[in-house]
Amino acid sequence: MSLTEQIKHKAADLGFELVGIAPVEPVPELSFYRDWIEAGYAGKMAYLERSADKKSDIRQVVPEAKSVIVCAKFYHAPQPLSVEKEDRDCGWISRYAWGDDYHDLLQKKLFELIDFLQAEAPEPVLTRAYVDTGPVVDRVFAKYAGIGWFGKNTCIINQKLGSWFFLGEIITSIELDYDHPAPDRCGSCQRCIDACPTDALLEPYVLDSRRCISYLTIELRDDIPVETRAGIGNHVFGCDICQDVCPWNNRAQSTRDPEFQPRPGLLAPRLDELASLTVEQFRARFKGSPIKRAKYKGFLRNVAVAMGNSRNQQFLPILEELLQDDEPLIAEHARWAKSKIMTETGLL
Repeated sequence: MSLTEQIKHKAADLGFELVGIAPVEPVPELSFYRDWIEAGYAGKMAYLERSADKKSDIRQVVPEAKSVIVCAKFYHAPQPLSVEKEDRDCGWISRYAWGDDYHDLLQKKLFELIDFLQAEAPEPVLTRAYVDTGPVVDRVFAKYAGIGWFGKNTCIINQKLGSWFFLGEIITSIELDYDHPAPDRCGSCQRCIDACPTDALLEPYVLDSRRCISYLTIELRDDIPVETRAGIGNHVFGCDICQDVCPWNNRAQSTRDPEFQPRPGLLAPRLDELASLTVEQFRARFKGSPIKRAKYKGFLRNVAVAMGNSRNQQFLPILEELLQDDEPLIAEHARWAKSKIMTETGLL
């Protein structure tokens, strides 16, 4: 059995559903990343711009790099999709954030795979592991490692598993057997583009983060642009719509991993309950969860917007309380939400 085959078997033993290997070489998609940044589509994610040159060629960080081992971990839980839930009194949290923070979980598995590689390699091996960090454009190497193709929603889609998986990479100095890129199977379908409520998908394969609900509710630290607030609907952390409507996810299997099952209260939580969280309760409730990335004030900002979109007059007293918050970010969005409810229900 070749070293490449041994690596893939070990990755499967560690729980990765997919593993592929790509060569380290310039490809057109890496140039597109720089163009995407320069077009302003990254919004205020300055960290993406700072690392753009390195991401265009990871050999700027690891000069000895020859191969990228790409591992995919499935996280789809057997629960309803966001497009199937219409209770406006409840918020929606992106599927990937229902369980534990995937960064630590995947990194641990990647380090175990590195230990195996270093033990089995016939020569000393230099390695670096990344999970959503470092100078790696995950999706590009996932494509060339045969994990899946670039969907029109910009997610990597696998023909058998859909797109509900996390990606992690090991950059290594050893030359391995490489996989072939997966063919694009989106065809004429554009359900993801049509379904996006904020029109973030400008055209097939081009996402403007500045309009993306995931960006607006997680990455953006400032006021959410007024023109996009209504489109956010009841989303309080992230968005799954473009994956929910993808036909390739109709056949998606469900993970049995306990780490990715919904924590209590995270599947369609009540908005009034979320709005009542104190700073301490927020930290305790979301310890070890991806949701902590939004920060307390950002999360309450999102909850206020979702309340405004609910048209529920019973939320008005809660929004009145949030209006008095010392944090301007929370107060401003509560003011907008109150006005929206009163206008749409005829109270103004």
